[in-house]
Amino acid sequence: HREVLLKGIEENESASAITFFSTETPGAQSIPEFVAVAFVDEVQIGDFNNVRGAEPKKDWIKFFEDHPQHVEWYSLQSLDSHQFFKTNIETLRQRLNQTEGVHIMQRMSGCEWDDETGENKGFNQYSYDGEDLLALDLQTLTWITPKPQAVLTKLRWDAQKARLELNKNFLGHRCPELLKEYLQYGRSFLQTDLPSVSLLQKTPSSPVSCHATGFYPNRAVMFWRKDGEEIHEGVDHGEILPNNDGSFQMSVDLKLSVNPDDWQRYDCVFQLSGVNEDIITKLDKKPTDMVTFINSAVVVLAITLVTAAVAFVTYKKKKGEKF
Repeated sequence: HREVLLKGIEENESASAITFFSTETPGAQSIPEFVAVAFVDEVQIGDFNNVRGAEPKKDWIKFFEDHPQHVEWYSLQSLDSHQFFKTNIETLRQRLNQTEGVHIMQRMSGCEWDDETGENKGFNQYSYDGEDLLALDLQTLTWITPKPQAVLTKLRWDAQKARLELNKNFLGHRCPELLKEYLQYGRSFLQTDLPSVSLLQKTPSSPVSCHATGFYPNRAVMFWRKDGEEIHEGVDHGEILPNNDGSFQMSVDLKLSVNPDDWQRYDCVFQLSGVNEDIITKLDKKPTDMVTFINSAVVVLAITLVTAAVAFVTYKKKKGEKF
């Protein structure tokens, strides 16, 4: 449920981001205790777990073979984070008088860089057992917490000035450097791709689904219009979901209660960030029978998400530890 975790992050159509998700679950039986996953603009570039170590994704193998120092750095940081998480989970467990069960600590960190303005925004935030715990304010170099039980941890972390400086330097300088380097390498397969758009309908009485697949990046919107004006009534917007090739898909359903002769008054509009022209699909004929439409890409990073996190939590992006 990485999408839920990202829900609070502001959308910036001209920005790219590198995001590190880390999860610690001491005592878990069927998954590694520690898992970290790295994404560039929603495309996974690699992951690490405490059982097998670091492993790049297929498209990134050559990059990491040519830059072994990156793998070494990720591995060392991940092992350090593994111990850091375990220590803090034990501290929180005692502070909260928790004696049994598996507890989860998670972190989302990284940076967002706007290639138009040059602005960089770093972020670093933690959760514990599905609730916001701490977030770093890079302006004041202090930690923010909504939980009274975490105030002692906040004060202790605020007093660790050397660690705060490491966070500031990484999020403000090294992180955007890494992002630019990855974007440069991945430009061939991270480039803008337009989707194929289809109109689908399961039965004559079912909603008409406007389905776009194969687009990149995931900064896209899609909506229905009637007589050239966007409509909201009877429209159901689906989530943007990843395909297994790194591209994305989305659907917007329209509940029709009009005569098919009036269908030509409706059209579906797809807009992709960085592309000036819209893709407009008119509803002027019977949509494809949805029963015959099989979209294998609906398998949404299942293995990655189950491994990467037991339950990623809702975060609100705040200004804000190293990976």
